[in-house]
Amino acid sequence: MASPSIPHSETSTIAVPDEAHHMPQHKDEGGPRPGHITFTGNTRGDRNDLNLTRTRTHESHDDTRPDLSFPFSTTDLERGGFTDEYRAVSETGYLPADLALRPVPSHVYRLPQALADPEKARELKQMKLVTWKEGDPEDPRNWSNLYRWYITAVCAIAVVQVAFASAVITGDFRDIEHEFHVGEVVTALSVSLMVVGFGLGPLGWSPLSELYGRRPIWIIPSVIYVIFNIPCAVAKNIQTLLICRFFCGVFASAPLTLAGGTISDVWDNNERGLAIALFAAAPYGGPVLGPIVGGFVGENIGWRWIIWVNMIFAGVVTAFTLTIPETFAPVLLRKRAQRLRRELGDPTITTEQELFRASLSQIITETLLRPFQMIITEPILLLMSLYIALIYGLLYAFFFSYPVVFGEDYAWNDGMVGITFCSVLIGVAIALFVTPRIERDYLRRAAEKGGRADPEDRLPGMMIGCWFVPISLFIFGWTSPPAVMPGGGNWVGPVSSGIPFGFGMVIIYFSANAYLIDAFPGYVASALAAKTVIRSGSGAAMPLFITAMYHNLGNGWAASTWAFISLAMVPIPFLFYRYGRAIRARSKRATL
Repeated sequence: MASPSIPHSETSTIAVPDEAHHMPQHKDEGGPRPGHITFTGNTRGDRNDLNLTRTRTHESHDDTRPDLSFPFSTTDLERGGFTDEYRAVSETGYLPADLALRPVPSHVYRLPQALADPEKARELKQMKLVTWKEGDPEDPRNWSNLYRWYITAVCAIAVVQVAFASAVITGDFRDIEHEFHVGEVVTALSVSLMVVGFGLGPLGWSPLSELYGRRPIWIIPSVIYVIFNIPCAVAKNIQTLLICRFFCGVFASAPLTLAGGTISDVWDNNERGLAIALFAAAPYGGPVLGPIVGGFVGENIGWRWIIWVNMIFAGVVTAFTLTIPETFAPVLLRKRAQRLRRELGDPTITTEQELFRASLSQIITETLLRPFQMIITEPILLLMSLYIALIYGLLYAFFFSYPVVFGEDYAWNDGMVGITFCSVLIGVAIALFVTPRIERDYLRRAAEKGGRADPEDRLPGMMIGCWFVPISLFIFGWTSPPAVMPGGGNWVGPVSSGIPFGFGMVIIYFSANAYLIDAFPGYVASALAAKTVIRSGSGAAMPLFITAMYHNLGNGWAASTWAFISLAMVPIPFLFYRYGRAIRARSKRATL
């Protein structure tokens, strides 16, 4: 069921509440689509200048898919509802406010308060929402392909660096334990606390980026993160190291918050397949690089230089992020509206975010309370988040199980143990070639359904990738000692297990993340925040007990335990593919 659009007429009469119930409700019914609003002919009163034709900037733009450039956390959706203002293109650069607003995308029809109240609707009728013009040079979607790929590359590398930092310190845990006289669990907190920061930081960075733009949040937290590496590197006690690693995680999480949105800003939603694939792989490929570099650095010049190397890497990446311009459409259009109000002296020129700015209490509710409410009430969000959390946690579990198998059983040094993670990178690289094909399959399904696919059409990739994770764990557990003792080429078995894991990990995340976005288009920010918190909690918990688990259960049964848990998760995408629509029909927030 497509989200109904606000009715419109050539004379701009707004009998909205009565007419809204007669709008086509299904994708196979006639009537105008939200992405094809036209407003032509002479209008009444002082609106003669709004002779509009709303078109697409790119043929690849799909108006039925969620708009990740909408300021979900900082807009009062109850009053203003949803709008395509930030993706619309008009000849004049304006849209009539009463015609631009529509209900929040959901199968539960809720008319925005600003349109339901006749008096407010009359006031709204005089307001003009600023949009992009055709061929607008300030629209990030109109920038050159080369420049947009440069921005995409910087975003991906920034995420890789942050993820790299979380695991790089595992390259020399033994020296940290020896110097500070602590056990392996306390030392593992240097990883766990940074991952906790990854989960908490976005709860603040996301609304701040909507209020002040992506560029300041790209720069300021990244600079602070670089600085916090210094006390980590010169720490005189374990407390200093752990506390500063936590703050490194909080400030380093800004790229994790911004990268996906920035990529969505510069690429239209049907042309960003490869770009989003890079973003999907970065949070999982980055941690794999950490032990590879950290192992050799720690082996040769000590654990403190691991931190210095990470700081240098972070500093270089931060320098590149300084070159990323502002890309967030609501902020760019808000600045344009402010400039036009000054130049033209017309107070009716505005943006929806200015008209319906959320209060501080609403922002707190949206970012801190609603994600957890949705976890409790939305089974799709809960189970998908748990699945993503399992995969993310298993990745961090590998950082502690590999040293047990290859460091203790095979007696390899830290550098060689780090090299074993290259197999996971191979799997990630294979996934990068497959994810664009999964995206093309989704677009094909959408075309076959008249241009609007169901959210469940995102799941075939997950249905393929889900088998590779338990397979990799069974291989790892039962080709390791004591099942297969070291000698000759016996290391090939446990090392190669990383290939199916890396592949399945990225494919699962890519599909599950897209499914959540498509299932909750009006509550994307809350859904992704809930997923991030659960995922980070799993990643933070795993390092604290994985080593003991492998020591107590043995390699085979420790890995098999997680393989069986992964197998128990396998039915999730299949069940949602079959029953997802019925589950969404019972939800107040999901689309249908």
